[in-house]
Amino acid sequence: MRAEVLKGHLDGLLLAVLDDEPRHGYAVIEALRAGSGGQFDLPTGTVYPALRRLEAAGLIRSGWSVVTGRRRRTYRLTDAGRRALAEQRSAWEDFSAAVSALLQGQPWPAAT
Repeated sequence: MRAEVLKGHLDGLLLAVLDDEPRHGYAVIEALRAGSGGQFDLPTGTVYPALRRLEAAGLIRSGWSVVTGRRRRTYRLTDAGRRALAEQRSAWEDFSAAVSALLQGQPWPAAT
């Protein structure tokens, strides 16, 4: 799947793959690929700038670690990142339910 299709959702996906454990950059890419059944096979030129942007926003932090004998930058969620992920998950559930209702020709409950 092309990276353009994920526009607006990439940050949430990155936060989600960091939710269960810290990962180095390539492991983030692998987690996206594996978790999506190969649909999200994103290039490093898409993922690494997004990780830097999330770090600048205070949603993740990074540090150096040694993985299989190699020094790698490892990323983990901050408390703010966990809150942002919870918000993104909630927003996604609302959005996807509304889109599904429209595509299936079913009315969406009106907001009260």
